[in-house]
This record gives sequence, structure tokens and C-alpha cells, in this order.
Amino acid sequence: MENTGVINQLEPFKTKWKAEDIKHLLKRTTFGAKPDDVVHFRTLSLRKGLNELLADEPTSPPPVNNYNDDKFTDDEIQSGETWTTSINYDGMNNGRRKNSFKAWWMGLMLNQNRTLREKMVVFWHNHFVTETSMVDNALMCYRHNALLRQHALGNFRELVKAVTQDPAMLKYLNGTSSNKKAPDENYGRELQELFTVGKGPGSHYTEDDVKAAAKVLTGFRNDTTTFVSIFDPGRHDSTDKIFSDFYKNTTIKGQRGPEGEQELDALLTMIFAQDEVARFICRKLYRFFVYHQIDADTEANVITPLAGVFRANKYEIKPVLRELFGSRHFFEANNRGSIIKSPLDYTVGLCREYGIIFPDTTNYADQYGLWLAIQNQTANMQQNIGDPPNVAGWPAYYQEPMFDKLWVNSDTLPKRNVFTDGMTNGNIGRNGKKLIIDVVAFTQSLPNPADPVALIDDAVQRLYAIELPEKDKQYIKSSILLSGLQDTMSDHYWTQAWQNMTAKPDDTANKTNVIRKLKSLYKYLMNLPQYQLT
Repeated sequence: MENTGVINQLEPFKTKWKAEDIKHLLKRTTFGAKPDDVVHFRTLSLRKGLNELLADEPTSPPPVNNYNDDKFTDDEIQSGETWTTSINYDGMNNGRRKNSFKAWWMGLMLNQNRTLREKMVVFWHNHFVTETSMVDNALMCYRHNALLRQHALGNFRELVKAVTQDPAMLKYLNGTSSNKKAPDENYGRELQELFTVGKGPGSHYTEDDVKAAAKVLTGFRNDTTTFVSIFDPGRHDSTDKIFSDFYKNTTIKGQRGPEGEQELDALLTMIFAQDEVARFICRKLYRFFVYHQIDADTEANVITPLAGVFRANKYEIKPVLRELFGSRHFFEANNRGSIIKSPLDYTVGLCREYGIIFPDTTNYADQYGLWLAIQNQTANMQQNIGDPPNVAGWPAYYQEPMFDKLWVNSDTLPKRNVFTDGMTNGNIGRNGKKLIIDVVAFTQSLPNPADPVALIDDAVQRLYAIELPEKDKQYIKSSILLSGLQDTMSDHYWTQAWQNMTAKPDDTANKTNVIRKLKSLYKYLMNLPQYQLT
């Protein structure tokens, strides 16, 4: 239940929202602003729109065996059946199942509903990092992802507790090897530094707090047969744990036997009593969804009231997001087109905004294969889902002062351009099925494609988060749409060519010419700096 009695300085967005406002909200909360979704949200008020974005979703169907081929057959799991029911792992099936998991996850992003869930799963994946390469068990990786999905828009404290006991996390941060004789400090440190109170100005936990937390967490380990976590009282440190004055000199009373597991609740109660938890998470949400820079004014007028909402609602996530996305601040002009697209926003957003067609579930082998092809493209641009570079996540989300500028460099920018050019040409394919931007269908979906000025205006409006200067549009019209025509300033030459394509579909020379110009147009638009922004 949301607590609405909290005093809040965040002024709500009360203006009647327009297509541009909806597009901004969707580009930030989903991967790309699909034209159909923009149309749908225009029928709703902002309040109802946020209700839809924050709605809970049913559990997604699990990944399937798409990996049987002439080199390997899974004797236990039939093709097209889910492998998540299996606890039998070997070197051959595990690698293939990890690829299946990543392809499946990419498919969920490409086919997401009109909700925040997929963006929030990525947010929490970057927050509670695990790496499939180190966990090295496809089933544990899938279950970890399912846990993030289950809690993505739920209660943050419950999520922290679930992650603390999660088998993938126990393996990734050495919880499985921690015991009373040698408490491992890895998770006890990251629980505070990266997951809850952070390293902000109000966070003053000590090295002794890390050591004490590590002792509390002893006893959790994984069952190596079923890959679930269990509490082993014989491995638990049952002495009293004393914390610093940052935690008000709290003593967590040592518990013996099965009751030792209850010390985790005491630890979380102590941590979540700190106001800094709410501030730290609200800063991360702000940087992910709004803008990387948090100055003193933003801290006072946005982060502080948001943190108040978070605490007043007992760490429920939805009220904070509702407050943020419903604020005038979120929709301010200087927050639009202010973030460089992550590789996921870039690749998945392109596929969704252009309506790229993938094989359906009846052809799961090619479907998964092409989902994985997009995942590989994203990984080439330095965002490999399932495998962030380290425990802190992708540097573009936290590394001052560059933040999102880190996504674009001399290695990744050419790869982005090769990807967009390749999607225009249909360079990514499998078994004769190509992923390709249908430039004619996309252009037909614009309001007035026969008018070259309107066509360019509407394409820019559809694809960009910010406006393109008029001189650039004029250059595009004369050098691309009207190039090679008798008078490059006479719009009717394009109008005639477009209308002829519809009226005389057998005129292959004209159709080829129109398609060539449209491909050049969209390649050019996607290679401009404005397309890198969201």
C-alpha cells in the first residue's frame, strides 16, 4: 500500500501530455518507444499510463532447448522443452544452456509488454551483479534472473534478502566457502558498499562492520545436487556480532542451531534503519532513468524527497518510480535526449521501433539463434547481458565524470554504425531468415511519406529524442531523397517517385530507386549523433 501522506517537494507534471512527453517516458522506461505504444498511451492520462507501466506481469515462460544439432543432442530434454527442470549438467549442455538463457532474456526485452519490468530487471542485474561465466551453471543463472523478475517492482528489502540467499550470488561472492573458522568478507562488504548503504557522503560503515556482517552470513551454502541454497548451522559463527556507531553500536545476538539463520533478518533490520539506504538507491534510479549528474539542487529537491517516499512506503519500489516518472522534473526539456543510449537501448530499441520481425515460437531454433545474434551485437558494443565486467556493474552507470559517455568510443561507435547499416541491408540472418528494416513499411507508417519535407520531419520525430536542425534536414532532402533528380530543390520529384511506387508496383526501376533512397535516408539518420541519445 502506498503512503501518500509523506511531505514531498517533487512537483507533479500537470500539463496535458503530448506525444513527445509519452515518447520520452517510453524511451526511458522501455527499450525504445514503439509507435503503437505511443498511440496507446495517448489514449490514457499520465496517471493511468504510469499504472500500466508499473503493473505486475505473469511469470514469463522459461527458456527452451534450442541447441540440439548434429554435434550434440540433449538426451534428457527434448527440443523445444524447457531445460530449467533439469539438474543434470555437463560441459556440453551447460555452455549451450547458458547461450539459450541469454537468447531467451534478449527475447523478453525484444517482446516486452508495456511495463517497466524489463528495464528494471536490467537495473537490478547491474545492481546485484552476477556473471554467468563465473557462476558457470545455467540453471542457477536462470533462477537468479527469475528472482530479479519476481521482485523487480516489489519490496527492496525483500529483494536484498532473497539475493543474499540466492545460489548464484552465494557462488559469485564466495558465500558458499564462508564458514565460522574462515568467514569470507566478500558478500558482507558488497552488501553494504554496493547493495544498500553505498559509498555516498552519508555512509560511514567500517571495516569492522564488514567483518561482523561476514560472521552473520556464515552458514549459507549451496546444495551441489539441486543447486538450491541451504543454511548449515554447523558452519555458522554463533558469537555475538558488534557493529560501529554508524549502526548505533548494534549488537546482533549470536544464535545456535537453525535459529542462526535469523541473524540475517537482524542484520537487514539494522542496515535498513539507515536513511542512507533510501538515498543511495534513489540516486541509482535517478542516474539510470533521468540523468547522470546529481548536483546539490537535485540532491535536495529530488533525491531527498524520493528517499522520503521510499522510507514512508517501507522500501516498496513502485511508489518511488511513480513519484519520479510523474514529476515535472522528469519531463523537463534538459532531461530529454540527455543520455547516451546503452547498447541494449541501441540494439533492442532499434528492433522494436522499426518493428523488426523475428521467427515465431514454432521455429524456436531460428528464433533463439537470431535473438542471440542481437545479444552478440550488444556484447560487441560492451554490454554483454549476464556478464557485466565486474561486481560493480557497467562503468557507464557509475564511473564519474564520464558515466554514459563511456558507451561511445573509438571501438564501439563504428560497431554501432555497422549494426544500423547492417540492419538496413539485412546482414544478420540464419537459415535464410534475415533481420531487416522494412524501409517501405516504416515509411508508409509515417503520416505523409509523399512529401519529402514531412517525411524527414516525421522520421526524425519518430527516431530521435531531440530535434534535428533545419539546415541538416534540408541537406538530407537535397542530397538523399532528391539526389540524381533533375531539380534537387523540387519536392514533387520525390512525391511522384513515391506515388508511382504505389500506383505502378511493376515499375521495378522506380521501386528500386525509392528503396535505395530510403535505405540511404535511414542509414544517414542513424549514423548522426542525435540517434545515440535517448
